[in-house]
Amino acid sequence: MTKAELLELIRNGENSKVEFKRDSEHPDSIAKEISALLNFEGGHILLGVEDDGDICSLTQSRQQAEERVMNIVSHNIQPACIPSWSCVSLEDGKVVGVIGLPADSPSKPYKAKRGTAWQTYIRVGTTSRKATYEEEGRLYQSAGVVRHDLKPVHETDLESLDLERIRNYFRIQKRTAPASHDVEAWRRILTNIDILTETAGNTMTTVAGLLLFGTYPNRRLPQAGITAAAFPGTAKEYNTVDEELIRGPLVSMLSPRKHVEEKGVIDRAVDFVARNMGSSAWLERGRRRRKKAFPVDAVRESIVNAVAHRDYTLAGTDVEISLYQDRLEVISPGRLPNGVTVEKMSEGLRAARNELLKEILRDYGYVEHLGMGVRNRIIGSMRQHNSTKPDLIEDDSRFMVRLWKKTRGI
Repeated sequence: MTKAELLELIRNGENSKVEFKRDSEHPDSIAKEISALLNFEGGHILLGVEDDGDICSLTQSRQQAEERVMNIVSHNIQPACIPSWSCVSLEDGKVVGVIGLPADSPSKPYKAKRGTAWQTYIRVGTTSRKATYEEEGRLYQSAGVVRHDLKPVHETDLESLDLERIRNYFRIQKRTAPASHDVEAWRRILTNIDILTETAGNTMTTVAGLLLFGTYPNRRLPQAGITAAAFPGTAKEYNTVDEELIRGPLVSMLSPRKHVEEKGVIDRAVDFVARNMGSSAWLERGRRRRKKAFPVDAVRESIVNAVAHRDYTLAGTDVEISLYQDRLEVISPGRLPNGVTVEKMSEGLRAARNELLKEILRDYGYVEHLGMGVRNRIIGSMRQHNSTKPDLIEDDSRFMVRLWKKTRGI
């Protein structure tokens, strides 16, 4: 790190990726900040800087400071990590030690030693705090250690599933379904394909099974659904043109020729957008032309991605669809999964938080086999449709796809 870069960090103050510390802080305190930053998006700990940005300098030699930091990392952080270390000298003779922590640490959650216990910390703004049980679970999930879509949903069983919808899925797969009365055969086959799971001697649906084929998924998964609203202007307001709470299983019932017979959440959400998106009209060689505001491919892909890749550990938060006079926004709770970035997604990177959910949606044709849906169906379709570029935006707690309308002159 250069002197100019260091001074710029100090000038901007502490934030979610920058922490100021005295180098004489207790090892537990420094380990806490290392754990929190590794569990977020990495960053820098500046040793020899007060909380208010005043530079107090290292109190030890460069070599002693480095040895102390590496000793803390070795003995007070689990699993092992190797941060970068550098020292920056300033004109007044003061020295600042810089601990650099990578953004894509693969072994989350990182724990810090606190006395004799090991704690998981997360970064929230300028503060590092102990992770809740749910937050720690999401860290395990982001590292691919835990598959949340395979977790059991308590107080569910075989009767929580719509067997006719599952028969419909088996027909798509060209798989033979058991007889309706053969409960044990149903339990066995659905357990083998992870729609059901055995836990402590009880048979329960998995999260994916209930989302896809549940009779009333929201009864046990309040976050299973979509809240859709169409607004008359360019901002949210109390008055809406149309609104709908879309509940039920994600997938539709299909005929043998794959025509939709009974719509699921995904197709109902697409219908909501289609009936509220509006259209543009123009004259071309004396003839009036008209087209919908958004291409169906882009709308469908945005909605499918939102339900397939959202973070289902965030209870009570729906996928949100908002239609405005000038745009469509599809908001998915949770950050992007498993090291995915907006840039990587735009180029066609394939990575799934909910692997079983994605695979079954692919069987239905909702998910593109090559994983190029964002690149082709969202970005490419919008470019071809009206020459606009979609916004793909990630923040601390959600991911949003924003499609823009482009009104052509009449």
